[in-house]
Amino acid sequence: MSSAASLTLGGAAALLLTACASIIEGNSQTLTFNSNPLGASCALTRNGVAIGNVTTPGGIVVEKTKHDISAVCSKDGYDDSTIMLKSGIAPATFGNIVLGGGIGWAIDSASGADNKYPEITNVYLNRRGDSSVQPPPAPQSPAEPRQQQRGS
Repeated sequence: MSSAASLTLGGAAALLLTACASIIEGNSQTLTFNSNPLGASCALTRNGVAIGNVTTPGGIVVEKTKHDISAVCSKDGYDDSTIMLKSGIAPATFGNIVLGGGIGWAIDSASGADNKYPEITNVYLNRRGDSSVQPPPAPQSPAEPRQQQRGS
């Protein structure tokens, strides 16, 4: 292979890798909301601006940014529940820093691709006037069958 062809291929590969998170992660993300009880309506805002609504269980596609998302979930007969979804760093961002350097990270940061929100959010609403409701316990594994002892 000629040195010009090698240079062209190398440059193309470097250009493709510079925005690794943009390619792998994208700049939008589907968020899934579950609630107890089912059928809660959740209003999502970011920096005080409405970005969407979802009824549980359900999902919504949001644009990724460095800003956190606030979700206020409500249902008749229940107290509202507010949850903050923190904007974290997408795993592909580290590949950019190593392979693409500052250029790749800058591209991903500008598009939001270097950010990621929790994929699944579970919301628990208390029945109005009842502050004792707690999240349900985690499922337990089935009990071992008991062995009967025979009499002697």
